[in-house]
Amino acid sequence: MIKRLLRGERGYTIVEMLTVMMIMSVVFGGITTVFVAGSQAQSEQDRRFQAQLATRLAMDKVRRDIHCASDVSSHTTQSVTLTITGCGTDVSWCTGAVAGYTNRFTLHRAVGSGCSTASTKVADYLVSGDVFPSFTHLAGCGCLASLEVDFKVSLESSLTVGAYQLRDTVYLRNSTRI
Repeated sequence: MIKRLLRGERGYTIVEMLTVMMIMSVVFGGITTVFVAGSQAQSEQDRRFQAQLATRLAMDKVRRDIHCASDVSSHTTQSVTLTITGCGTDVSWCTGAVAGYTNRFTLHRAVGSGCSTASTKVADYLVSGDVFPSFTHLAGCGCLASLEVDFKVSLESSLTVGAYQLRDTVYLRNSTRI
C-alpha cells in the first residue's frame, strides 16, 4: 500500500510552475514599483527640506549682517553691499544664475565690496535673482534705514509650483535717523 501511494505521487507540471511564476512576477513587480516610488518621494522631500533649511539659515545670516550695518553703499535687486561699523568688515550679498537653468539662482556672501570668485555660496534653488527688492532710508521721519529681503525657493523651475518664500524687511540698527 505504501509503495502504491509513493508511486502515485505526482510533481507539478511545467504549466503550473509557469503560472505560479507569472503571478509572483506581477505581485513582485507591483511591490517594487511602490518601493521605488516611495524612495524617490523621500529623496525629493529630503532635497526640498535641505533647500529650505539652507534658505532659512541664509536669511538669519543676512539679518545679522543687516542689523550690524550702518549703511548700504551699493544696492541693486540682485546684490547689496553693506557698510558694517562696530561688528566686522563690509560684506556683500549677491545672487548668481546657475548655468543650464532659466530660473535657478544661488545666493553668495563675500567680505568687502562686490561678490567675486572668493565668495561663499550660502543658498541654492532660488527661483529669482531679485532678492533685495528695495532699500529705504526716508528723510524727515526719524526712521532707521531698512532693506527688504525676498527669498523664493523651489526645486521646480516654476515660480509657483512647490515654492517656499521667506520675506522680511530688516532694519539697519546702526544707521542714522534722518
